Amino acid sequence: MDQAGNSWLARLWHHTSLVQRMAFVALVPTLITAALLVTLLTQRQLDTLHQMARGNAHAIATQTASVCVQPLRAMRLRELLRIADSIGELPHVTRVQIRTADGQILADHRADDDGYDVTSVVHEVVDTEQATPQVLGSVLVDVSLRDAVTAQRATLRHALIALLLSLLVAGVIGWQAARWISAPLRRLAGAVGQLGRDDQPASVPVTDHTEIGELQRGFNHAAAALFESRRSLHERIEEATLELEHKNAALEAASESRSRFLAAAAHDLRQPLYALTLFSAALALDEHDPLRLDRIAHIQECVHSLDHLFGELLDLSRLEAGAVQVEISEFPLNQVFAEVSRTFSMVAEQRGLVLRLHPVRHWVRSDRTMLTRMLNNLVSNALRFTHRGGALIGARRCGDDRLRIEVWDTGSGIAAEHLTHVFDEFYRIDDHSDAGLADGSQSGLGLGLATVQRLAELLDTVVEVDSRPGRGSMFHFELPLASAQMLPPPTEAEQEPAGDLAGRRVLVLDDDPAILSGIRFLLRSWGCDVAVAEDHQQAQEAIEDWPAPVDIVICDLHLRSGERGTDLFAELDRLYERDGETRFARLLVTGETRAERLQEVLADKLTVLYKPVSPQRLRSAMLAALAARDNA
Repeated sequence: MDQAGNSWLARLWHHTSLVQRMAFVALVPTLITAALLVTLLTQRQLDTLHQMARGNAHAIATQTASVCVQPLRAMRLRELLRIADSIGELPHVTRVQIRTADGQILADHRADDDGYDVTSVVHEVVDTEQATPQVLGSVLVDVSLRDAVTAQRATLRHALIALLLSLLVAGVIGWQAARWISAPLRRLAGAVGQLGRDDQPASVPVTDHTEIGELQRGFNHAAAALFESRRSLHERIEEATLELEHKNAALEAASESRSRFLAAAAHDLRQPLYALTLFSAALALDEHDPLRLDRIAHIQECVHSLDHLFGELLDLSRLEAGAVQVEISEFPLNQVFAEVSRTFSMVAEQRGLVLRLHPVRHWVRSDRTMLTRMLNNLVSNALRFTHRGGALIGARRCGDDRLRIEVWDTGSGIAAEHLTHVFDEFYRIDDHSDAGLADGSQSGLGLGLATVQRLAELLDTVVEVDSRPGRGSMFHFELPLASAQMLPPPTEAEQEPAGDLAGRRVLVLDDDPAILSGIRFLLRSWGCDVAVAEDHQQAQEAIEDWPAPVDIVICDLHLRSGERGTDLFAELDRLYERDGETRFARLLVTGETRAERLQEVLADKLTVLYKPVSPQRLRSAMLAALAARDNA
């Protein structure tokens, strides 16, 4: 109970203001003192009234007893009644009773009184004239205190009114004194609330030289120091913000410069590399000297390694620069599998490996280009570290709306201590007994799997790996299923286009003469009837010399004088439609990799080959394009 009371008092005290507390401290002692004084004085006055009433009653009783001696001795009742009535008329006397010694009431006078606060006195009537004093009877006198108490209460009311007025005056004076005393503290509290809000330092006037004055001066010094510190901090923040803005602008400019450089590198550096690829492939066609064939093979290996390293660096740089945009669509997964198979089937065959596809009928919702690049990197990595067996690409359902894509290989596997780092940039397992390719060339810069994981992050998925050293590895990730209907499993003919390019009329357009020379030599070695051109005018002149329409047109995206390959395709379409001839197959070859520059091409659903294109990839793409045209 005490704890509850203390808690209640503490809460009440905490909810009062400083002025209220000071006024309370000033008034409570005065109120207690006044209450004690009124109580003590009232009690003392009542005691005095009772003593005076008793003395008065005793005097009246003594006087009555002396008067009643003779009448009581003679038993003169009439006289006794007269005495009782006469004494009863005195002020404040409410009762006079005369009795004999044996208690018989001889006279009894009662006034109209309710008996409120009465003092009674009994006095004996003694006959002192006898030799031996004899008690004749007694006299009872009652004296009322009503009038005295009433007067005393009126006085008390007046005293209380005067006390309340005094307390009111004292309260007003105490309240004003408390406000005056607490004013410096209240100004300090208001100034504390203004700290950090205005453009000027908060301050309070110094009112005196007491402890409060010291507190005011200390507050002013602290507020001024805080204002200076705050202003200095704001200036540093503004300077840091401006510096950060300048750095951000510099970074954005550097990013733009980097993107422009990457775009130029993607086009300019791929051009000679593409030509070198074509010439190295053409050199081996009519060569039978084993020594020269071995040298040519080494040249092709170097070209392939250079192409692979350049592609890894360029892809990862574009991902880090944010130059790759995600374009989500719904498409059949088996078409992507078939494209990857066409890219690497000859590579696997040359290395004595087997690349298998597990046919699927599902559609997925993803970015087709990014998915193809991910699978290309995973399959390339699988074939690079596999010496016997091969690789498998498949997919299986994972829940109701997910599809898990898997790439298996029978390679050397990855030790447990390397599994957490294989997706890091430039991480290579150099101490692995099977590091590098079977032909002794280097395994790369360690960017292939890092690029795969970056692409997976853009597609909102994660690539994981399970591996057993000496048995092989399995890379897998999940994609959302599309709402499109499932397709029937493709036939073998659909999975791998077959055919011969001999006798096919091929028109090649490129603004680089070295590339035209190399691809013309390569295509003629395959038995093709080849015409080359650097712009649309030369292309028209070339096809006019043929007795029949062209079978396939291989064109660079950017030609001389700002011409575009897509515009040339459209012009040739109009030319053949006017003559009523059949539609030709088409391939677009480019060193451009920026998504915003390829949006139009991808929207037209053209087959795009990115320089440098290996002869095997070029041959597969040509056969697939011709098969698609013949089946249309």
